[in-house]
Parts: sequence; structure tokens; C-alpha cells
Amino acid sequence: METQALIYLSLLVCLAGFMDAIAGGGGIITLPAYLNYGLREELLLGTNKLSSTMGTFVAVIKFLKELRFEKKYLLFVFFFSALGSAAGAFFISGIPKEFIRYFLIAALPAVSIFLLLNRNFGLSDFSASLGGNEIRKRTFLISFFISFYDGILGPGTGTFLALSYTRFCGYDLLRATALSKFTNLVSNVSALATFLLLGKVDIKLGLMMGMLSMAGNYAGSHFALKRGVWVIRPLIFLVSNILLAKIIWDMLR
Repeated sequence: METQALIYLSLLVCLAGFMDAIAGGGGIITLPAYLNYGLREELLLGTNKLSSTMGTFVAVIKFLKELRFEKKYLLFVFFFSALGSAAGAFFISGIPKEFIRYFLIAALPAVSIFLLLNRNFGLSDFSASLGGNEIRKRTFLISFFISFYDGILGPGTGTFLALSYTRFCGYDLLRATALSKFTNLVSNVSALATFLLLGKVDIKLGLMMGMLSMAGNYAGSHFALKRGVWVIRPLIFLVSNILLAKIIWDMLR
């Protein structure tokens, strides 16, 4: 039974990595999978963060190799993302989780409606028309505030980042997804360091699942680069609605 449970967990982590590389939302799959495997709740978030960080790292390398950004630009995104995530983690005790749930219940349907009504959203890149200074300003603000949210709770962070970079910075969804993976990685590493310091990570299981997450993320990023916006859009729509359904279900239980 233990071997069967491990195989089941492995398949789900790999699938989550594939989906997460394209549209985010891998935690929707991995968190229940770890619980079903029997992982203790106090180790749940840290172990999941270890495996997902390993997978996200592979996706970032794959995306940034194909879709290049200036190193100085990425350095500033790194700074503002780390600052936002740390600030969110610091203020988490003062923000009720119920508030975050209500925010998501309002925001996620808006995401779905927006994608349905704007069929050409994210198909083309018009970032050059905004000018370098304006793009940097918008990118840094988005990176800070959504990473702040990630530090507080985090579900849907990758989706919100990709959509925001597309809507406000003019990137097509493929480049926005690549940048969102980088931003999300910074936030994940910050959180992982905290969990490791607190001893709340099953390192052996996390590393094992991390290898499978890396395989899933590699396949997902390769598929996204090959298929482009046409696969990212429907998956973002799917992920946002699954996340919404899960939040409502958790509140009604």
C-alpha cells in the first residue's frame, strides 16, 4: 500500500509540475496529494515548497533560455519580488485568511470573464510601445504587490502574475508566463528558506518529489514554448475556475 501511495503521489506531482509550468496552480494538485499520502500537516507546506521550487527552477531556466530578458531588469524584479514576499510573510498575522478567500472569490470569476470577452488577449507583444522606463515601473510594482500576496497566502500567484504582466506591461502571454515563473521562484526560495530553518520540511520526500516536479515542469515549459498562447489561455481559465471551486468547497465544509 505504501508503494502504491508513493506511485500515486509521484504521478500527481509530475502532472502538477506540467500544469504549473504553463498556467500556475500546481498546489491545487500537490497539497491534497501529499495529505493523501499521509504526510504530517506540519511538514505539508514546507515539503511541497521544496519540490515545487525545484520544479519551478527548471521551468525558469527553460523559459529564460528561449525568451531572453535583460539581466539588470531581472535583478530588479528579483529585488522587488523578494521584498514583497518578505513583507507579506511579516504582515500575515494581521490579515484574516477569510479576507483573502473573499478576495479570490471576487477576483477569479473576473479573470474567467475577462478571458472569455477578450479572445485576442495576450496574442501579441506591444511592450515596446510603452517605453523601457514605464515597463520597468509597472513590472516592479506588479512583482512587489503580487509577491506580497504570495507571502500572505499565495493560491493563484502565478496566474495573477502572468495576467498582470500581459495586461499592464504589454507582454504576450508566453513572455509574461516566463517572467511570472522567475518572480514566483524568488518568492518560493524565500519561503523555502524559512521552512528549512524551522525544520518543517521532509527533505528526503521533498527531494524525491522535486525530481518528478522538475520533469513535469520541463515538459510543461517545452510544451508552452512550442504551442504558445493557444495552450496557456485555456489552462489559465481552467486553473482559475478549479481554484475558485476549491475555495468555495473549503468554505462550505
